[in-house]
Amino acid sequence: MDYRKLGQEITELVGKKDNIARLTHCATRLRFELHDISKAETEKLKALPGVITVVNNGGQYQVVVGNEVQQVYRVITQQMGSATRSADSKSDSGKNNGPKQKQSWISRFISVISTTFTPVIPAIIGAGMIKAILAVLVLTGLVTTESQNYYILNTIADAAFYFMPILLAYGASIKFETSPIMAMTVAGVLLHPGWSALMTEGKDVFFIGVPVRLTDYAGSVLPIIIVVWLMSYIERFADRVSPSMIKFFTKPMIVLLITAPLALVAIGPFGTYLNDLVAMGAEAINARASWLIPLLMGTLQPFLIVTGTAWAMTPIATSQLTKNGYEMINGPGMLASNIAQGGATLAVALKTKNKKLKQLAASSGFTAVLGITEPSLYGVTLKLKKPLITAMIGGGVAGIYAGLTGLVRYAFVSPGLAALPAFIGSNPMNIVHAIVTCLIAFIVTFALTWIIGFEDPVDDEEEGNTNVNDDKTLSGQPVQDHTPGTKSAATTNANVLNQNEIHSLMIASPMQGELVHLDRVPDDVFSLGLLGKGAAIIPAKGELYAPIAGEVTAFMDSKHAVKLNGYNGEEILIHIGVDTVNLKGRHFDSSIKVGDQVQQGDLLISFDIDAIKAEGYEVITPIIIANSDRFPDIKLEKQRSVEVGATIMHLS
Repeated sequence: MDYRKLGQEITELVGKKDNIARLTHCATRLRFELHDISKAETEKLKALPGVITVVNNGGQYQVVVGNEVQQVYRVITQQMGSATRSADSKSDSGKNNGPKQKQSWISRFISVISTTFTPVIPAIIGAGMIKAILAVLVLTGLVTTESQNYYILNTIADAAFYFMPILLAYGASIKFETSPIMAMTVAGVLLHPGWSALMTEGKDVFFIGVPVRLTDYAGSVLPIIIVVWLMSYIERFADRVSPSMIKFFTKPMIVLLITAPLALVAIGPFGTYLNDLVAMGAEAINARASWLIPLLMGTLQPFLIVTGTAWAMTPIATSQLTKNGYEMINGPGMLASNIAQGGATLAVALKTKNKKLKQLAASSGFTAVLGITEPSLYGVTLKLKKPLITAMIGGGVAGIYAGLTGLVRYAFVSPGLAALPAFIGSNPMNIVHAIVTCLIAFIVTFALTWIIGFEDPVDDEEEGNTNVNDDKTLSGQPVQDHTPGTKSAATTNANVLNQNEIHSLMIASPMQGELVHLDRVPDDVFSLGLLGKGAAIIPAKGELYAPIAGEVTAFMDSKHAVKLNGYNGEEILIHIGVDTVNLKGRHFDSSIKVGDQVQQGDLLISFDIDAIKAEGYEVITPIIIANSDRFPDIKLEKQRSVEVGATIMHLS
């Protein structure tokens, strides 16, 4: 591949180097922050030889190029020269000296909400599922609302919502590049029992003569985000004015002494006012046209996911859940949309003659009706177009029913069949309306997809090829010895693999954990096999070992991903976690470097599973055969718990 040419073409199609505010990369993708996203020519980028796909999400414009990302990155940074260095560099105060990204206020708002809420999602989903389970227990009479069991479980479920400002402070601190601990401390001030006591007394409160509005910040969203944004500037100021000898004491004192009073006196009440204003607007629309918001959400949810704007309504939904115990902004319309996506995709699975599409549609359609639609959307309906249209129609029709019947969601979960208990609450008919909404979405969409049809892609799968997700295993076949001898991996890989000599290569498990299919990875680039076939492991221990003997040909500075070229021509990419490049090496430790020769079983990377999860990242680890095209038959062992060194794949 001509990396220089590819790098030049990518630079040209993202709007030329002057449009690039910042460029980073992970193990497989270039991550651009662009001044003007409209200048990027996405379809032309996707069509470039060497580009796998393009993802625009979370304020980043990601160009997926696979294993050659480092070479292409170097070419682009060389072309940009000092522009890249200034964009990536920071002054001592932490302020970015590079050009600012010229985004619309809507794009900036969505980027802030996305980054802030991402680490919080596991907590509020976990709490939401406990709420759903509790609803089932009460409905079946196993628990009463007066019992201590109910009280304790309800307290556990409420904690994530009550302390929402503290949880959001962490995500906001990452977005605004300020201290997470200081941000969470300021959030703690807003929730302190002393503040609650002042509210209970109901007396007028003043701070240095300025009246203070008593506001309940439990479960609030916007106030803490605005506070942390301001704190990021105060922290830089404190860093500049604090003498170096006593900075350890003076800097945090200045930050707290300025930020906390401002939060209580001005910013907190202002943020609460904005939060209430938006919520009142949504409730006013719902009161006058209850069908409108579910209709729009049921119809446009796929568009919102693709454009990354699905986060925009999250603050309103969480605020409603906290104050009212239910919400009607996200849940009803999303339920209709998710089930419709599943209906369209399963119709494709039954109707298509393409074996690969049938397998993909069947698995992703099943996960869609359970509530996870990204594999279905990106892998099937978006590509085929007509099923996407029918899914939007079906979601809209079901959304109208949900709105007219007053359907609400009582817990924050991804709406689908698996989360139907989240629709059980004080209104006994609510769950009935939820089930009817699902039936309408599925039946309408399935029927429309079946009648309208779609352009069925030609099945070009060669006879005898077996998908990597096959549960069959090889037995009784000779296996090529992995002993490296004196031959280097680079020399061997330059030669054509002799398929007559190598009948089967066994790939050993690089870690202890649970072996699963790639479709379990919550990243379409991996789960859809865009980088190659393979498997994934949910690690039980934070140690990564070499699955083969070979050479380290790529190793990220962030230490979360490594590529090995084996002595028999296999190329294996291992990526610990999802989006863990953002950790910038935190919680990872390794001494390997590119060019090292390793033996199977050598320790490559150590990592802290709990710390990575605490920062909001998945640790599921894809193991990709980067040159899958050289191995016509790749078979995965059955899903099970595996130890280091156990065979997980056979390459023939």
